[in-house]
Amino acid sequence: MIYFTSDLHIGHDNIIKMCERPFDNIQDMNKTLIHYWNQTVQIKDTVYILGDFFFKMPVEEANAIIKKLKGKKILIRGNHDLAYDENLFEEVCDFKIIKYNRKKFILMHYPLLEWPHYFQGGIHLHGHQHNTQEYNLEMRKQGILRYDVGVDANALKPISTDEVIRFFEKTNET
Repeated sequence: MIYFTSDLHIGHDNIIKMCERPFDNIQDMNKTLIHYWNQTVQIKDTVYILGDFFFKMPVEEANAIIKKLKGKKILIRGNHDLAYDENLFEEVCDFKIIKYNRKKFILMHYPLLEWPHYFQGGIHLHGHQHNTQEYNLEMRKQGILRYDVGVDANALKPISTDEVIRFFEKTNET
């Protein structure tokens, strides 16, 4: 299975308040994000992290956490990413296009107004904005195939390719 996530901001104390995350402290948030990741992802799965994995955390601590997370990890760099040990990732890049189930997914940390394969049904996955699920619902309502994979819009968990495809196949909900 292929999963996507973004903007975990592990180690970022202020993100709790800024994004109204349901945690009392940074330790609780970090522990919960790691738990949800490992509950969702299996060892053979691939996870595309669309940036801002950690924030203001020593690189050694970040690398130790990366080692604890299940799955093969591919990092699409965001504006807060550190110089992690690149050997912990299958790949590190700024932009990527993948194909799954005859669909093209355009991956970047930042949201784009238009992207490669835009007019051929390409789905743009991004993070950066810390949107809620309402943003994704609004994109679908407007017929825009852009989806925020950040934890703030996805119940603090990675989301699979199949879930994204099903999301856009649903009829518009109000």
